[in-house]
Amino acid sequence: MKSTQETIPFTGYQKLAIFLLAITQFTVILDFMVMSPLGDILMKSLSLKPSAFGIAVSAYAFSAGLSGLLTAGFADRFDRKKLLLFFYTGFIAGTIFCGLAHTYVELVAARIITGLFGGVIGSISMAIVTDIFSLQQRGRVMGFLQMGFGASQVLGVPIGLYLANIWGWEAPFWMVAGLAVIIAVVILLQMKPVTAHLLVQRDKSALMHLWHTVAKKRHRVGFTSTALLSIGGFMMMPFGSAFAINNLGLTNAELPMLFMISGVSSLVIMPLIGKLSDTISKFKIFMVASVWMMIMCVVYTNLAITPFWIVVILNILMMMGIMSRMVPSSALTSAIPDLEDRGAFMSINASLQQIAGGVAAAVSGLIVVQETKYSPLENYNVVGYVIIVITLISIFLMSRVSKMVSEKSPKVHPTVVEEIV
Repeated sequence: MKSTQETIPFTGYQKLAIFLLAITQFTVILDFMVMSPLGDILMKSLSLKPSAFGIAVSAYAFSAGLSGLLTAGFADRFDRKKLLLFFYTGFIAGTIFCGLAHTYVELVAARIITGLFGGVIGSISMAIVTDIFSLQQRGRVMGFLQMGFGASQVLGVPIGLYLANIWGWEAPFWMVAGLAVIIAVVILLQMKPVTAHLLVQRDKSALMHLWHTVAKKRHRVGFTSTALLSIGGFMMMPFGSAFAINNLGLTNAELPMLFMISGVSSLVIMPLIGKLSDTISKFKIFMVASVWMMIMCVVYTNLAITPFWIVVILNILMMMGIMSRMVPSSALTSAIPDLEDRGAFMSINASLQQIAGGVAAAVSGLIVVQETKYSPLENYNVVGYVIIVITLISIFLMSRVSKMVSEKSPKVHPTVVEEIV
């Protein structure tokens, strides 16, 4: 029997907000995602070892995590629209610096700057979503927002790789920066202020607000769950392109097609999973997706030279598991904080997510070994086994989050929905 939750429609402004937040997420995700497919090009052009490239990837994540923790106490003290524009502007500047970088040191410095601003944007977007959408709508909203991941693979990554092959690895960053400038102008002109949370603030200082947010037990459970999810999700990503080329036998010309096909599958899967999350148990969807991901990770990381079409199929099946975890877990986690804590909670949550991702990339760089520029990666299958252990713990923690949300559900309907209708 279908739940009546499915019948809650979106208003016209809610649809606009979904589009603006989704396209914003698209640029931020693309900026981070493009580092992985550029991995083989960067490692060869800058003569980097896997450990050095792992640091380049994790530099963004660590700086993003630090930024989120520093700004968490202030996250509920300003109009969320103004916060979004401020950090998005900084993100654009950092991405431009990435395009100007010509050495490894300059690139790492530019990634740190980009992370300081870009890492907070996701948490601000999540706080806005939680403010203007009811829990019964959030599964669908998260599905659309997570489509930014798929869209970045369908459009951004292949185009970025194409530009990189013509003008060098700096070109994709210029593409992201140009698109982001246009989006920032649209947000400035079209998005309404998001200020209802300012009416219920009780903490007089940012530090006290941060402490009260961290001190709540249910918040800490959510934070831990998010961190482990990020470690499991990020460990394979940094060396995905290098593994595909050096171990699976793909060519540089086939790589954009692999990302594009995987991205198209994500675009199809995300809205469907979002709808199922609103009509079926979010935790059940998460658990099934996690088990499926564990199986596919082990299969994929143990592959040797493989025909392109088989790599494509296995990549799609693996992405189904990885992406299908994100929608229900994000929807459940968003329901943990009350209105007055949402900004701080989302900032800390995003910080831990970024820091955990940085740890995952760095650890993965220590596990994976490559003897020469063109030799196969070694120990990539070990990464798959580590992911299994982490995912099992994640399932347990998410079950606790689901239980807390169920107990809290009579109080989760935001009071600010009527504001944006």
